[in-house]
Amino acid sequence: MAFEDLLEDPVIQKYLHELVGPKGMPVAAAPPDGEVTDEELAEELDLELNDVRRALFILYENDLASYRRLRDEDSGWLTYLWTFEYDNIPENLEEEMYRLYDALEERQEYERNHEFYLCEICSIRFEFGEAMEFGFECPECGSPLESMDNDRLVNSMDDRLDALEDELNIDADA
Repeated sequence: MAFEDLLEDPVIQKYLHELVGPKGMPVAAAPPDGEVTDEELAEELDLELNDVRRALFILYENDLASYRRLRDEDSGWLTYLWTFEYDNIPENLEEEMYRLYDALEERQEYERNHEFYLCEICSIRFEFGEAMEFGFECPECGSPLESMDNDRLVNSMDDRLDALEDELNIDADA
């Protein structure tokens, strides 16, 4: 996928936004060609230098940017020249999807293997052991705790896991 196409994809835009947040999004959404300093980016995008640096380091931590250090011979100051590595985005997204799949599978197992009780007034959910400790009364308001049917939640997780299996080409029966 071409560099420009990556940035137009709403999924990738959301991924970048989740990584760098609203203040860092201008940095992530407008990567220059070649190397650039953080000061040049801050000036070009009219952003605070700390916001630019924060976004660059987050991109770096996620293998989406790299840097090269240069030392000024006269002053000894270090200059960081940044390069954006957005070719790694599809691989990063796939890793995120696998993490989501594993977490969702674990959560679904938890939901299936536990009994829950709900305070309908406070909307607080308790596991059976907690509900029993409180005498099946809400510790906040004193209302009786009602047995909670979480089948819809488990079924939604099933649907989401199926969709992720299709997306990731996972054979669930293997």
